Amino acid sequence: MQTVLTIAGFDPSSGAGVTADLKVFSAHGLFGTACITALTVQSTLGVRSTHPTSAAVVAATLDCLHADLPPAGIKIGMLATENIVNKICNYIEILKLKDSEKSRTHIVLDPILCSTSGRELLDPAAVATLRDRLLPLVDWITPNLAELAILSGVEVVRRDDLPRASRALQARIAQSSSGHSIGIFATGGHLDPPDDLLLLPTGEIHWLPGERIVTHATHGTGCALSSALLSRLVLNDPPREAAIAAKLYVAKAIKSADLVGNGFSPINHLWTLHKP
Repeated sequence: MQTVLTIAGFDPSSGAGVTADLKVFSAHGLFGTACITALTVQSTLGVRSTHPTSAAVVAATLDCLHADLPPAGIKIGMLATENIVNKICNYIEILKLKDSEKSRTHIVLDPILCSTSGRELLDPAAVATLRDRLLPLVDWITPNLAELAILSGVEVVRRDDLPRASRALQARIAQSSSGHSIGIFATGGHLDPPDDLLLLPTGEIHWLPGERIVTHATHGTGCALSSALLSRLVLNDPPREAAIAAKLYVAKAIKSADLVGNGFSPINHLWTLHKP
């Protein structure tokens, strides 16, 4: 039983954030711990307000958890404030000093910049710190089209824009981190067809075909994908196979979900535990 950590916001409707991440970890046979960066007032109908945790509490939580339950992998989601971003960077920098070839902590960032309804979840100063300081510290990033455009500085509208923007972002990070190359799993859910682009740290590109699933059970799909990717990496899947498995997990979670609430329902994170 390996331990994995989610650093993210709290969604009281259990569709996204730490409540969703913990279910994804359980579905993959991993033990999840959580550091909450913000409380949100939300339901399946959308986000009403956000209330960041103090950066000092975030730092104390990370130190406390690491002393007792050091993670084999870390998923980073909603970050709320620039001070919180910096505290997480401090933690990861210390963590990386302790990494070795035999024991390395996988780190996946889901760069949540705004909610689906358009509410800003990270202010411009925090976005700049995320881009300039945090990105060079992680192994993988799972942006949607809008997030990829903001972080890369390249317009992303069509399918052909994804490789160019992803390579630009990868090159920018490598330049600012003495050659460190991260993997990019860019989600194309708004494309037609909804194919995803996988840019490996080696620079190799793969398109992962998607299918349009007509449903209202789509709340938190981005959170689930990044948490599933982390889970598969911790379970020692090669990167491409980990991405394919994560995509398949989310697709089945969408298809098997029972609709709840009056808005966009959460997916069925625990479908792997209820197979016939």
